[in-house]
Amino acid sequence: MQTTIDSAGRIVIPKALRDEVGLRPGDVELVRDGAGIRIEPLSGNGFYEVNGRLVIPGGGEVIDDALVLALRDADRR
Repeated sequence: MQTTIDSAGRIVIPKALRDEVGLRPGDVELVRDGAGIRIEPLSGNGFYEVNGRLVIPGGGEVIDDALVLALRDADRR
């Protein structure tokens, strides 16, 4: 996926990619990763607890019955 860096150093991350990896508006950490840059959401976009249960924010991944069965079966091997 190609994008452009503008003269102010800003990069637009295409919506499809943001949705795919679960990036939401807010602060991020930029980390040098070899010759590239990794973008990591800061706290606030991570896990949180509701009624004593750990909640993982949606990351754009569709979780259907087939995926649940595949994950369950992979754990049994």
